[in-house]
Amino acid sequence: MLRDYPGLTAVPLRQEAGYAQPTQALPDIVTLEDSALQVLTDFQRVTAIITLPGDSVDEAHRRMIQRGVRLLLVIDQDRKVVGVITANDILGEKPLQVITQRGIRREDVLVRDIMTPQDRLEVLKITDVQRAKVGHVVATLHQSGRQHAIAIDIDSAGRQTVRGVFSTTQIARQLGVTIPTGETARTFAEIEALLAR
Repeated sequence: MLRDYPGLTAVPLRQEAGYAQPTQALPDIVTLEDSALQVLTDFQRVTAIITLPGDSVDEAHRRMIQRGVRLLLVIDQDRKVVGVITANDILGEKPLQVITQRGIRREDVLVRDIMTPQDRLEVLKITDVQRAKVGHVVATLHQSGRQHAIAIDIDSAGRQTVRGVFSTTQIARQLGVTIPTGETARTFAEIEALLAR
């Protein structure tokens, strides 16, 4: 029966070979009136970048730089989201506070020490996001004073699944606004000023 199926020719794997990863093609330019889905990094289309609570903050920061993101989902051994950690968490005062309080070295500061735990996260329902416009997301981030917002799916049993993330940096890029790294309030003030022109 297998005589109708000749084997495929194998070739050696080259040293520089990488691996395929899912990609999401976000539009280059959006307006405040476009669908909010146009600025959502959707984890059904892009692999979420994760870290573990026991990873060092320096390791988490290297992962952010390597993947070009400023937020990592923190997951446990059951792949459940237990929090998030951002570049601002790592580069801000939190590590220094932990070092001072515990008398430890920087390399001993762990993700769990400075992450925002799950019970302190506020999230957006994907059903609301699907009806929203980019302007609604910008206003939501502005009101919260945060650089990121997480969107979730809720199944018929009420279980939540993190579906994606909004980022002020990504939204500003897609709106065609160049913003310097800085405080969220300044970021939104600049977005609003540039869009008003």
